[in-house]
Amino acid sequence: MTDNASRRGAADLGMPLMVVAFLVMGGFMYWLYGEAMAENAIQAIVEEEAAVVSADIEGATTVDPVDIQLDPTPYEGQVIRLADGNILSMLGAQGFWLEMPNGNPFLVSLNDELIAEGLPLSMGEIATVAGMVTVMTPDIAQSWLDAGRIPEGDKLAAEFATHYLAAQVVQVGGGSSGSIDSGEEAADSTAGNEGAEGN
Repeated sequence: MTDNASRRGAADLGMPLMVVAFLVMGGFMYWLYGEAMAENAIQAIVEEEAAVVSADIEGATTVDPVDIQLDPTPYEGQVIRLADGNILSMLGAQGFWLEMPNGNPFLVSLNDELIAEGLPLSMGEIATVAGMVTVMTPDIAQSWLDAGRIPEGDKLAAEFATHYLAAQVVQVGGGSSGSIDSGEEAADSTAGNEGAEGN
């Protein structure tokens, strides 16, 4: 009699223990699901940031400065990228001079978006730029002067350049600003800059 009661009590505990085991297992599975979702969210953010960086230079051909320092003519109208150049000096608020391997400066003009951002650019900074190689004309330099973006002295210096890079992306150190368009959109953007600000 006593043995049967003892066995019945053990059997009565089996069901609650089984329910508890299922609850614990369900809780563990839910925790694993939450961890996986959090990891996927972090991975998505990392991939999105990587995509933004690659989109910044999409359509731009990386060019060795040696190939452009003497004659930029073959690159006219092309969207190119010049990496890790030294900023020799500023060109008012309009842009800056990038040092080429032969020591000569190459003019970089910022678009409206980059100027509005007020990038912390200064002499001696290392910059990577991407934009369209554009023929320099006196009218462009005059439009920069009229817009108050360069002083008279910088206008004379700008007119000395045969070409400039109409920059749509500037990376200083690890940061980047702006966006780059390829093909027709880049041409439209540069043409618009030439009309409005001389870019």
